[in-house]
Amino acid sequence: MPIDSHGHDAAGIGVEIGVDIGGTFTDVVCRRPGQASQILKLPTTRDDPGIAVLEAVRQLEQMGALQGARVSRFVHGSTVATNAVLERRGARVGLLTSMGFRDVLEIGRQFRQALYEVRLTPETPGFLAPRAFRLEVPERIDAKGQIVTPLDETALLQAADDLVARGAQAIAIVFLFSFLNPVHEQRAAALIRQRHPGIAVSLSAEVDPAFREYERTAVTAFDAYIKPVVDGYLDRLQGGLSQAGVAAPLQIMQSRGGLAGTEVARERPVRLFLSGPAAGVMGACNIGTQEDLGDLISIDIGGTTCDIALIEGGAPTVRSEGAIDGYPVRVSMIDINPIGAGGGSIAWLDGAGGLRVGPRSAGSDPGPACYGKGGPGSELAATVTDASLLLGYLDPGYFAAGSVALDVDLARAAITETVAKPLGLDEAQAALGIHRVLNAQMAEGIRAITVRRGHDPRGFTLVALGGAGPLHAIALAEELDIRRVLVPPHPGVLSAQGLLEATVEHEVTMAFGHDLAALNPSDLHQAYQGIDAQAQALMARENIEAGECTVLHHADVCFVGQSYHLSVPVDLAGADPLAAIYEAFLEVHDRINGHRFEAPAKIVNLRTVHLAAKPGAGGDPAPPRKAGGEMEKARRAVHMPGDDGLREVPILDRAAMAPGMKVSGPAIIEQADTTTLLTAGWSARVAESRTLMLEKIEDRAP
Repeated sequence: MPIDSHGHDAAGIGVEIGVDIGGTFTDVVCRRPGQASQILKLPTTRDDPGIAVLEAVRQLEQMGALQGARVSRFVHGSTVATNAVLERRGARVGLLTSMGFRDVLEIGRQFRQALYEVRLTPETPGFLAPRAFRLEVPERIDAKGQIVTPLDETALLQAADDLVARGAQAIAIVFLFSFLNPVHEQRAAALIRQRHPGIAVSLSAEVDPAFREYERTAVTAFDAYIKPVVDGYLDRLQGGLSQAGVAAPLQIMQSRGGLAGTEVARERPVRLFLSGPAAGVMGACNIGTQEDLGDLISIDIGGTTCDIALIEGGAPTVRSEGAIDGYPVRVSMIDINPIGAGGGSIAWLDGAGGLRVGPRSAGSDPGPACYGKGGPGSELAATVTDASLLLGYLDPGYFAAGSVALDVDLARAAITETVAKPLGLDEAQAALGIHRVLNAQMAEGIRAITVRRGHDPRGFTLVALGGAGPLHAIALAEELDIRRVLVPPHPGVLSAQGLLEATVEHEVTMAFGHDLAALNPSDLHQAYQGIDAQAQALMARENIEAGECTVLHHADVCFVGQSYHLSVPVDLAGADPLAAIYEAFLEVHDRINGHRFEAPAKIVNLRTVHLAAKPGAGGDPAPPRKAGGEMEKARRAVHMPGDDGLREVPILDRAAMAPGMKVSGPAIIEQADTTTLLTAGWSARVAESRTLMLEKIEDRAP
């Protein structure tokens, strides 16, 4: 029975499952019509993340969440593509280039990020295809897309045979000016697939049809590098889901915030970088829309990383080029600033005796010292979670809804031995110091996407998500003079929830080098018709008709002779679209570069984005309210920031907090997936949507 992009079929709406795999926890949201969402947090299985996903399905069955129902949507956000690069676990890649372009991948732009290092290390991704795995093929297409030298098919096959014999598991093909005429790349791919059907092949004309040889070569090589890894992962996951009785088509989050079916995603896996963090940002956008707030800073603090994003006017900033592990990846992605700071970040002392936190993380296994997985005689590693537990912020019996038992004595021992004793501090001072260092790092990460880009963070609302987000949110707001913080109903699993509220989306680009002054509008319309047809074909493979889509057009524009371009929206239905493009370019140039002047401009690339309608909500995302439940469930002695000693504060049950209720700090608000630290001088109000609105209490003169 066909299922559309919304998860509907002839039988109606069924169960919807969103799964986000993080570095420490795998988060799950399961919702069905008319019922409260059910959530799970499981430790991520690093060797094969799909194992935790299948375990989540098994637990949902045991909980009765799937009883008498059918899974109509299964949406997934994963770090598999990113981790393959970070951990250097991708395929062995062979690279075929035009004559004379063998070393583009290693030469790069000759731009160094670290100018004063005594020991120079490569800053280009040469590991993707070492020189022995880079070969040239006789062929040539000129700058107008005309064939100058036909493809030498015999030489091509010989080169492919050589690469496979050397152990290549994937082949990237990057020929000069293939973005203007892909015929040679397409023929080469057909011949290689026929000769070596088990070898993955990536074409630059499909992965990144735009000029700039280094960037195009790098992103195509990255695509080939991760393609077998992503293929293997999705094969195992889909097979496991099928055995578990989940027949819904698997959808996966892309880096620009839209979903794609796995069959399409497999063809361009490079678009899956930052899949999980993108889902969190989309979830934050939805929370802002509910509360009628468009200017937000989302901060997703998990166990391993902290992902920060800026949201303006209800939409995240999307960049046409990102970076993975410091290397350029020319793929459209939500502008996320990730830093190595999270609950599992390890505290350590540098050579000068200064306290540092991260970027190394204890992950989920062995995890923080309080997890008790280190084993006898293992080295103690104090983490942020250990500090939070020692300070009294976390309930050792209710962490991750009680799925992980925490040992306070192990946390104390780790902090005492590795931080407190060497620095001459007591354990509470050391734990507070760990929090202060981490908060300072995250605050600087927020400044990097606001102050350094001309935005005043005081005009934004902070959205705290991730398992540790609400624990640190007020400290960050205080540091940046932000006066309002939103804590979503399920902040610890908001990325998984954001997956269920995302829509299918596909983007197609093309090189289009034309001066605006000499461009015929009909040529622009014709070019967009071509890439719109390609996008429609991708959407059709997702069972989405053209009439169900919203279409957005963009153009990359620069001044004639300028090296780098800016993206502007295009309205083809306007009276004079070319004049509108030029005016939009001048405005964007003024906003970003701080000056405006009129000079000849040209279009470099065209881009179309097709989006399906958003799926309807399948259940209540808010935590269920306990009938007759008491809001205050305990009192606990904790070390609050700024206090010299212990203070007894109320421990509040968020599930018992009704809309309209308001409390003042200090207090700790607990729920299954996170803990909110409400400090003195701040209040918490429950909105109708069950979102917590944390607000700075205005100082009043006596």
